[in-house]
Amino acid sequence: MFRRKHSQNHQENGHAEQEAKAIELRAALGPLSDRSVKYCTDACLKRYLTARNWNVDKAKKMLEETLKWRATYKPEEIRWHEVAHEGETGKVSRADFHDRSGRTVLIMRPGMQNTTCAEDNVRHLVYLIENGVLNLGEGQEQMSWLIDFTGWGLSVKVPIKTARECINILQNHYPERLAVAFLFNPPRIFEAFWKVVKYFLDPITIQKVKFVYPKKEDSFELMKSFFDVDNLPNEFGGKASLMYDHEEFSRLMAQDDVKTAKFWGLDEKPSHISNGHSGAQVAPEPTPLAVPAS
Repeated sequence: MFRRKHSQNHQENGHAEQEAKAIELRAALGPLSDRSVKYCTDACLKRYLTARNWNVDKAKKMLEETLKWRATYKPEEIRWHEVAHEGETGKVSRADFHDRSGRTVLIMRPGMQNTTCAEDNVRHLVYLIENGVLNLGEGQEQMSWLIDFTGWGLSVKVPIKTARECINILQNHYPERLAVAFLFNPPRIFEAFWKVVKYFLDPITIQKVKFVYPKKEDSFELMKSFFDVDNLPNEFGGKASLMYDHEEFSRLMAQDDVKTAKFWGLDEKPSHISNGHSGAQVAPEPTPLAVPAS
């Protein structure tokens, strides 16, 4: 009984200390722009503190770099019609199901790479990460990734420079957004590519990357602990069928663009949002505002 009470007190003290650190970080940041205030929620501050082991000075430096990046890159202003050509093959998309914890799921198919412009590839990924954040459930801060290596080979060119830039953006500007990334059945030749990419990942991120092989029951059981096999696409060993429909996905993204504009207070006309096809325009139906956690 006394041990349980001691444990409870320890947890309460730890929580109180974290709250104090978040307050200290907010004070250290000083005055912020309207967009930065909207971005810097309490949950956001705690993600940056977690990423820097609760060191306020280091978290402040990291967050300030993100705010500078967001002020110039303006990820919240990227719209689907600007990156839709990158998504024609469905190489990255948001799933219509969640993991067992209710987290947003991004599906990636590196074998479906269809373009060579590094800048557009990065913007497309950033757009979908922002979209994933937009669609996080209440109290959710992280998302899960499913990566299908069907069709991937050395002939599918993803330059190391592009991979490195994506990693830098993810680690530096979206800390603690990734819960887990399952690499499903990667070919043996991927090991060489992974050794290079792994060099740019921090140890915590590396721990979140899980290799899954259908013939290795323990690795597949791990993935099933995160996903209901009834929802999991058959490409990942599940029972559901998944067909990427670019036109339908474009409609969903156009609707989400309206929600994004509302959240950030941007003045946009929904009727002018493209569905990703030449000459086609859609007027998204009004949907409830989904507020991103940060």
